[in-house]
Amino acid sequence: MVGVGGSALRRYGSTGRTRTMCLAALGVVKVATPDQIRRLMCPGTKDAATVRGGLKDLEAEKLVISPGSAVRVNEAGVRVTEKLWTLTPAGLEAAAVVLDRPAREMGGTAKAAAASGAKHARAVTDVLDAFLQTPPEPTQPVARKNQLVPAAPPADPPARPEGLGPLAAWTTEMVLPTGGTFLAPARGSLRADMVFASPGHEAVPLLFVEVDNGTEGPPIVADKIERYRRFFSRRVPTGTGNGRDVPLWRTVWPENPRDGHPPVALVFTKNVGKLAMQTRMREVGTLAREHWRGQWNADSHTPDNGERPDGYRDYTGTVPLLATTLRRLAAHGPHGPVWWRYGHKTWQTLTEALDNPDDYRAYAVRDEARRTARETERERLRQEREAERARLEAAKWLCPTCQRQVYPEAGLTPGGECRPCLNHRRSAEAEAAQEQPDPPTGGGIFGRRRRT
Repeated sequence: MVGVGGSALRRYGSTGRTRTMCLAALGVVKVATPDQIRRLMCPGTKDAATVRGGLKDLEAEKLVISPGSAVRVNEAGVRVTEKLWTLTPAGLEAAAVVLDRPAREMGGTAKAAAASGAKHARAVTDVLDAFLQTPPEPTQPVARKNQLVPAAPPADPPARPEGLGPLAAWTTEMVLPTGGTFLAPARGSLRADMVFASPGHEAVPLLFVEVDNGTEGPPIVADKIERYRRFFSRRVPTGTGNGRDVPLWRTVWPENPRDGHPPVALVFTKNVGKLAMQTRMREVGTLAREHWRGQWNADSHTPDNGERPDGYRDYTGTVPLLATTLRRLAAHGPHGPVWWRYGHKTWQTLTEALDNPDDYRAYAVRDEARRTARETERERLRQEREAERARLEAAKWLCPTCQRQVYPEAGLTPGGECRPCLNHRRSAEAEAAQEQPDPPTGGGIFGRRRRT
């Protein structure tokens, strides 16, 4: 059970744990409201008062600032204005210590984004919350001064689906240089909204996430996929002097265990109708088809049943592209059946969506099954021939005419002559019949007498 009591050492009574949570959250998402930080870090608390106290104490230490505000509609349908908080340069360094990251990897302070309302950044934070699915821990009520009735113990918080974490495995606004370097990217490079990197993770050790607010047209979204592919295709020397090179992304993140480049997930956050969402998802997929589809390799063997030749799809050099909506992701978590993998036919779990059922592995299984079936058929025919040969051997006899072995055959009588002897006898009988004289005709006592 988590305590939410304050500390007498700070003006707003926050605990060290609360301030650490605020630094960690802002170190990853860069800008957020107190309620978003609460949902990311301590969803078991009743409201954001604890987080606000921590932020105000950090503000007094010049580690965070609130340069802007945002308006949201709460669960009761009421518009609520909330402060947006971001880190100062000193706060970035403090957050780097909390997250155990080099300070140079922390990025900027997002002060300008916060000042303008940070609409996209807030959407990214909402998506991260849906990915993390931080389990809510029950909190221990704190006794207040002049409190006549002790606070009732809180009810058990509702369970949440399994998430994809921890928070420290996530990075936002990550530069992906299609040219230049990470510190000095070339024009045309892109920034990944979110990156999950957890070496050895069973489901997905590396995942790039793009958050779509519906403000950009499908061609722009599809162009991002093309730039992702260009970035993934960049190779650099290993630096070992052996003349070899490696993908640039492999110098930063863990290797992808599947064919193709690391996966990219599109999360659509705008609440629109089902048909409108399907149309947008389909348009993006169609425009980016060449980057996710893979190359079909047909089998040279033509089936005897007239079906199309088998084959497999080669995903080398392609981007596994997934899509979902924030509503689905928040309701079922990243491991639920919320993913639409372009090229697949239904909603799937993350593990299923990342699989390539039509790649060489599946083809090899089918090809092995066909080879086994052919060998089984050949063995069946061989056994049938052996059985027929044994049956004939058991039924053979000696020809009474030539004393040769005779095997059963249509037209032959068991124990009788062999085919050559039978044919010879029948031929001789036919010739003998032809040599018989014709019976006499005319003459006799009734014949005409010949004149003399």
